[in-house]
Amino acid sequence: MPVSVNEKAAEVPERLTVGFISLLRSLGLQVPIGSAIVFQQALGKVGIGKRESVYWAGRSTLITDPEDLPVYEYGFRVFWEGITDALEERIPSYQRVALVTDDGIGTEEELSEASNEGRDVINLRYSPSEVLWEKDFGLYTSEELNEAYELMKRMTLLGGIRQSRRKISSKKKSQYPDLRRTIKSSLRTDGEPIRQRFLEVGERQRRVVFLLDVSGSMEAYSRALLRFVQAAVVGRRQVEAFTLGTRLTRITRELSSRNLDQAVSASSNAVQDWSGGTQLGETLRSFNIEWGQRGVARGATVIILSDGWDRGDASVMSEQMHRLKKVSYKIIWVNPLKASPGYEPLAQGMAAALPYIDQFVEGHSLNSLEDLAYVLSE
Repeated sequence: MPVSVNEKAAEVPERLTVGFISLLRSLGLQVPIGSAIVFQQALGKVGIGKRESVYWAGRSTLITDPEDLPVYEYGFRVFWEGITDALEERIPSYQRVALVTDDGIGTEEELSEASNEGRDVINLRYSPSEVLWEKDFGLYTSEELNEAYELMKRMTLLGGIRQSRRKISSKKKSQYPDLRRTIKSSLRTDGEPIRQRFLEVGERQRRVVFLLDVSGSMEAYSRALLRFVQAAVVGRRQVEAFTLGTRLTRITRELSSRNLDQAVSASSNAVQDWSGGTQLGETLRSFNIEWGQRGVARGATVIILSDGWDRGDASVMSEQMHRLKKVSYKIIWVNPLKASPGYEPLAQGMAAALPYIDQFVEGHSLNSLEDLAYVLSE
């Protein structure tokens, strides 16, 4: 008989802990008794009504080695979201969690199947969009990528405001007299300037420049982040986009098509080093030479989307980040690996870049990109 979230509330954390820990161990993850106890206590505190709370309760208490994260991610999807594949027979049979989405898809089938097998089912209600917002990009299906793109298009990337050289009419007194408007208004009073007009410094959107790492180490994330960059290019003025790998490639024009498939295809054809090696320092040198001092980077907010792996000389990376820092307004580094438990920026390129970064943010999920949008608005 199905068990609702509200029923047997005192027993739920213990039962879920036993089932989930058993699954993780069957998948090869080493979970000490102490960690399991802390996880159960965490569930008792945060509850099981919100996917995000359950996910992070487990991730923060059960994972100590970043290399174990893929196993945890898979185990979480299998146990908590009802997503199974060839490893289904390894799931403990005495306890399953049925994911009930807000649209109700699959609910009756899941509950009926569990009931026929004589198993209790704990019925969780996570909306499909909530699951998608929290899910790691590296685990996305093609269909989920398309769904995420629609959500990315709704994000507002402000990028800040900068003063322009152009002056505009002002209703207030300023240090810039507007002779043309003053003379024009005086014609109504027989040439007598009754009211003096003024100008003020105009404002415009600050340019945003994306530098997307497309090397092999970023393969799991670059396809989702490319869609995010494309959404920014078509949704906002003053946006430039480049890829970094073993060479620098400008893809602003390719991404300007509002048809996502066309934009992705054109970018793929233009970029010759997809999933190749990593020469971040050298490609940043190319960017600084071609687009830095007198180009699009001057006064711009530069967003580097990369895990920081660099096979080149660390001194080159440091030097080029220093040059970029001098001409840009702000540098934001988006690293998908930053969300991993125990992460430290020890990769050669990442360590060399840190002193020149204004903001260091995650980039593994829709939620993290929404945080990036917030940082841009500051």
